[in-house]
Amino acid sequence: MTQVAQPETDETGGSDTPPQQPAGDGQKKPFFILYLNGEEYFAELRQLAFWVDHLLIPVYGKEVTSSAPWCPRWREHPEAIAQLHGLWLAWQSLTGPNAEVTGPAQWHRDYLGMIMDALRNPSGPFAGCKPGSHREVARPPVADDGFLDP
Repeated sequence: MTQVAQPETDETGGSDTPPQQPAGDGQKKPFFILYLNGEEYFAELRQLAFWVDHLLIPVYGKEVTSSAPWCPRWREHPEAIAQLHGLWLAWQSLTGPNAEVTGPAQWHRDYLGMIMDALRNPSGPFAGCKPGSHREVARPPVADDGFLDP
């Protein structure tokens, strides 16, 4: 059986609810990493990296092949960060101490496979990466035609 490092709750955000950020009306709402900036972004990314590197990949990472790539520098792929952050938020909500007993099964059924399949798809964010090699994915160009200018 694989032994997984048991991180501190504050490192993994392993509470029963996703991290919260105050909304404008005083209510709290879950936040998404792509909405964060500066130190707030990097603090969240460090917590996500701890969860990915010490729980997700040791338990659920399968062999890297050309048909199922993985990049050890996943933190340099914005799409991977976004997908993994969503997966981690779902993990926190469905596996924390106050989660329903069926929460872990729901996380496996509804989130894990779909996200990992998208990330490890040969045309996904790690398409150009090979073991020992990292390459950014070429993104489609966006027109700079002034449409969004005020």
